[in-house]
Parts: sequence; C-alpha cells; structure tokens
Amino acid sequence: MVFYSSIILIVICIVSSVRLLFTPNKIKGKRVSLENFLFLASIYATVMISFGLLYILLELHDFPVLDDNYVPVANRFIERLETGLYFSAVTLFSVGYGDIAPIGVGRIIAVIEALIGYTIPAAFVARTVLDMEK
Repeated sequence: MVFYSSIILIVICIVSSVRLLFTPNKIKGKRVSLENFLFLASIYATVMISFGLLYILLELHDFPVLDDNYVPVANRFIERLETGLYFSAVTLFSVGYGDIAPIGVGRIIAVIEALIGYTIPAAFVARTVLDMEK
C-alpha cells in the first residue's frame, strides 16, 4: 500500500511541477530575472528528484529499472540513491552518457523523463515570449 501511495505522490509532484509552466501569470517580468531563473530551477529540481525517487522505489521493490554497465545496481541504499538521482539528472538534461542503461519499465520512464526535459525549456521560452507580448 505504501509503495503505490509513494508512486502516486511522486507522479502528482511531477505533474504539478510541469503544470506550473502552463498556468498563466506565474512567470513575472519581461526579461530574464533571478525570480524566473529560480522558478525554472525549482521545476527542474522537483522533476529530477521525483524521477530519481521513482527509479529507486521501483528498484527497492524488485523491479529492475537501471543497469549499471550491465552489472545490477548495488544493494546498498545510498548507492541506489546516487545512481537513481544521477541517472535522472543525465536523462532530464541530456540524452545520457551510456554508463547506466534503463531496462524493463525503466525504459518507458526514461523516455517520459527525457520528453519532459525537452518540453520544460520550450514551454518556458514560449511563455516568456507570450508574457512579453501582453
């Protein structure tokens, strides 16, 4: 029960963070500002940590999602945490380095995370331009 509740909570955090980009009047100003930068950074951080926790949670419940150089991720929690957050960051910000590979359902999750990673800056720029036109 806790497992499913945790997954639902993580998905809600991801959806809420991305939804903020599409809600009117959240980004203020007509130029780049510290507030806009912190807003974007907080959305990225929330999405990255949420997906990292999702990878870890699935690994802890014996759903293999990450393969570290074709050697399963270590059993220690701290190493799993590091690997999950690292893989999440690399997937969100780029196409990956190839040192950790998603397997099984992890592939689908990684694709969704990559799509969100590409959508966030596009939505932010589009929103800033639309705010400048108002």
